[in-house]
Amino acid sequence: MLRALAVDDEQPSLEELLYLLNADARVSSAEGASDATEALRRINRALESGPDGPEAIDVVFLDIHMPGLDGLDLARLLTGFAQPPLVVFVTAHEGFAVQAFDLKAVDYVLKPVRRERLAEAVRRAAQLMDAAPLIPVHEPDPDHISVELGGVTRFVAVEDITHVEAHGDYARLHTAQGTHLVRIPLSTLEERWRSRGFVRIHRRHLVALRHIGELRLDAGTVSVLVDSVELQVSRRHARELRDLLLRRTTS
Repeated sequence: MLRALAVDDEQPSLEELLYLLNADARVSSAEGASDATEALRRINRALESGPDGPEAIDVVFLDIHMPGLDGLDLARLLTGFAQPPLVVFVTAHEGFAVQAFDLKAVDYVLKPVRRERLAEAVRRAAQLMDAAPLIPVHEPDPDHISVELGGVTRFVAVEDITHVEAHGDYARLHTAQGTHLVRIPLSTLEERWRSRGFVRIHRRHLVALRHIGELRLDAGTVSVLVDSVELQVSRRHARELRDLLLRRTTS
């Protein structure tokens, strides 16, 4: 049973698409969004909920021509997610099929939408969902964290991570070799890696103490130098950080 999100800025088209989706026995729920920005917010809630959560979305039926962020833009954004929903384009324009399939679209349905053609797109999506392998949510070991890049899972050593930057419910891991975006809140990583020498210095930053090269005081502001990157330290975290660094140098 698929949980679907339909996205179209034209209300009659959106209502027709939702009617056809809700009439398909393979669709357990279908809701609508009137633009890509609203859809992105809804998809973020779905990712927070998790694949088995009450707000999960399996497949997005997506128009292309919309004001602001268009359907292709949204699909490109979704390719950067660790576990994005499937995408079916539903559009009146034939000329974007190559771009759509480059973005790993499940199907490309032309308007006006015929019931039989949409049913075929639903069948393809359901088939892919049934065939999708289960992805373990645990880490392979406490010394590494799994990251996804272009469909490939890699394992980054925790000791190589210099600092972590919050991005909403995501976190960007910084290493000397590059950065990686993972769908884990900063607060979770703070708790998980506290014993490994990571400390919160700001609501947006978690830093590995061993990678701090300098502590700087300038006109009442505190910052640290982490592998040539200067990061601000908030007032609420400054005293704890100084104490930790002092204990580290005297131990």
